[in-house]
Amino acid sequence: MKYTRIYADADGESHFEDVEVEMKSAPYNTGAISEMFAARGVMFRVSPDYFVDWHNAPRRQFVVNVTGTLEVTVSDGTTRRFGPGTVLLAEDVSGKGHISRSLGGQERLSLFIPLAD
Repeated sequence: MKYTRIYADADGESHFEDVEVEMKSAPYNTGAISEMFAARGVMFRVSPDYFVDWHNAPRRQFVVNVTGTLEVTVSDGTTRRFGPGTVLLAEDVSGKGHISRSLGGQERLSLFIPLAD
């Protein structure tokens, strides 16, 4: 399993990084499971069609896309699209940030999971 990380380098440029999650055997022969990530809670979000110009993540948080498609552009010029079932780790809390926009003109449902400090 993978997630995509958005982070800022020492010069403040934001980038994407694909992160492979280390998995181990889950109990009761139910597949594989990762170690637990310490989190502060969960927020449910419903978003209409939107565009948000350059901004930083308000905190380190996982963003799980449930429905709809999100397009994100980071300051190094790379753009990626994230559909249902994708997971982002937004960590660019400083630096130049990123642009976010919904695609397809449909409402987007997502979960925000702020990480513990």
